[in-house]
Amino acid sequence: MAELLSFENIANLGVLLFLQAVLGFDNLLYISIESKRAPEASQKSVRRNAILIAIALRIVMLFLIINLLATFTEPFFHLDYPGIVEGSFNFSVIVFLFGGVFIMYTAIKEIGHMLVIDDLQTDVQKRDPKSALQVTATLVMMNLVFSFDSILSALAITEVFPVLAVAIIGSGLAMLLLADHVSAFLAKNRQYEVLGLFILLIVGVVLLGEGGHVAHLKFFDYPVEALSKTTFYFSITVLVLVDLIQGRYQRKLDAQRKAASTVS
Repeated sequence: MAELLSFENIANLGVLLFLQAVLGFDNLLYISIESKRAPEASQKSVRRNAILIAIALRIVMLFLIINLLATFTEPFFHLDYPGIVEGSFNFSVIVFLFGGVFIMYTAIKEIGHMLVIDDLQTDVQKRDPKSALQVTATLVMMNLVFSFDSILSALAITEVFPVLAVAIIGSGLAMLLLADHVSAFLAKNRQYEVLGLFILLIVGVVLLGEGGHVAHLKFFDYPVEALSKTTFYFSITVLVLVDLIQGRYQRKLDAQRKAASTVS
């Protein structure tokens, strides 16, 4: 027990909690958007159950990855067509590629839907309805996709299982506390849904790049490169700032038009 409370482990725990919080932002955003698919009365319990189940499965996944790391990183099939496509695929690559495609599909579908809807107030529950169980299953699955990247990143800091487990539980509890607040914010500020969907679109691109980089994937001799975390967060920051400034500028324009129409 004393060894677990060493300065190194406590410092690593602090770093991991920060890392999990940062990497968990896109996960939390996805939970808030996707949970609207469930019946309105079930949305809160869907978010809670999905996060609690995901926390437990993350612990199991962490244990498996620590003990079967070689299995997760060992390629089990290859594409070898020089000049066309090349790459080696393992379990982690499949997870990243599947998660990236699924998230991009979800974001693009939602963005396209926003362009054609007529009634913003009644549209959410009318379109593509799903049961609470279906939405919970989808959220748990995607939560595991998001967590796979964060677990691999965490293992680069420490391999002490109790420290990693506490960090995972802590980040999960934080999501549990924030999920309803984020969903309520998006419900009251529908204009930020577009921003959230474009953030998810970038997340999908990041996952595809990560998977392609791990697989040493090449198309026509051009390698797929991973997007650095610094570039990713800089892009997100720029998106948020542009959206906030544009929103404020639009309100000024609306106020000026309203004042001009009143005078005339």
